[in-house]
Amino acid sequence: MKNFEYRHSGMSIIEHRFMVPLDYNDDKGEKISIFLREVYDSNYATKKLPYLIFFQGGPGYESPRPITYSGWLKYATKYYRVLLLDQRGTGLSSLISSQSIINLNDIEIANRLKYFRADNIVKDAEYIRELLIGKKKWSVLGQSFGGFCATHYLSFYPESLEKVFITGGLPPLEAHADDIYRATYKRVLQKNEIFYNTFPNAKNNVKNIADYLTNNQTYLPNGDLFTVQRFQQLGLNLGFSDGMAILNFLFENAFINGKLSYSFLKGVMSNQTFDTNPIFTILHEACYAQKFATEWSAFRVLEEYPIFKYEVNKKLIFTGEMLYPWMLDIYKSLSPFKKAAQILSEKNDWPILYKKEVLQKNQVPVAAAVYTNDMYVDRDFSIETSTMIKNIKIWETDLYEHNALRSNGEKILKLLFTRLK
Repeated sequence: MKNFEYRHSGMSIIEHRFMVPLDYNDDKGEKISIFLREVYDSNYATKKLPYLIFFQGGPGYESPRPITYSGWLKYATKYYRVLLLDQRGTGLSSLISSQSIINLNDIEIANRLKYFRADNIVKDAEYIRELLIGKKKWSVLGQSFGGFCATHYLSFYPESLEKVFITGGLPPLEAHADDIYRATYKRVLQKNEIFYNTFPNAKNNVKNIADYLTNNQTYLPNGDLFTVQRFQQLGLNLGFSDGMAILNFLFENAFINGKLSYSFLKGVMSNQTFDTNPIFTILHEACYAQKFATEWSAFRVLEEYPIFKYEVNKKLIFTGEMLYPWMLDIYKSLSPFKKAAQILSEKNDWPILYKKEVLQKNQVPVAAAVYTNDMYVDRDFSIETSTMIKNIKIWETDLYEHNALRSNGEKILKLLFTRLK
């Protein structure tokens, strides 16, 4: 359904809303709303360009808002009409939040959230494709978790795809979550070392903050308890090209008159979005689950890496893209999901996400960027997956970090597009 069209910053934008099944096995059941923003350059409108649907990283994050006409989006609209999909449960697509589930009990919340993984995100895309262009094909661009969605799409609906582009998001096809997090912790340790070597003053600043949190019960401006463990979670930023600098400058001005400043505490909140995007915490590990339960994998595997325990080592090592059960206690906006998250962590019948036998016979042209030093999507697992996908062209580079599509988007996309000309 077409809502309305407008122009902004040199872009022509059409906003669409679609009603789709919550559960695609129950067409007569509940419907949810999916929001799609179509962006095109009016200079190319007469060319009837094909569609490129963008799958955002996450899970649980809305598609980027087209604030300025620049980067990868501007480059892509030379060749496509770009579709920015708010994945179900994010942005304007039947948002999942502590407020939206207030009338549901724990089992109902869990039963609802099990439909918010990559498989149903792709089913939404297929549903929308048929409404927009019928039997015609479109192309896919997947960033990070969006690459997981693109690989699922390639596994289940290859006949719908013209081309597939993936940036930092070739998923492990069969690995257990425990093995994935073991690899992730090792990469996070490397990023910590680089951070402290790059910003020598950060080590002392970080220790002072950690010691203060150890000896003083501290709260963030929204009333959340601010612990050493939550402080460590700022390490989620270490894998971005600008993340280390952002953290260094946040830490250098943390104290005023011997206490943590309001500015610093507000900055901590601004750099952590677990509370505003709960799907990330609740379903992140489920991204890897195929016929097995994750049982808070990152939390269990952490026991193999005692170096992260500040109370023992007195050296603060930041964690990364790992989610822990205690978060459902100290993040107030996550607490309504606590029991549902536990139920989902014990779920052992998650559907299969990838069909290796289909990927090995794939005929859809695929181009994928693999970042050698990626902190979030393991390089070795990505390369292993690439050997199982026929008709794929890999571009591996150590010049960029995981967020290269955002930081150097035009260059990244140009390189991938060129590979499939």
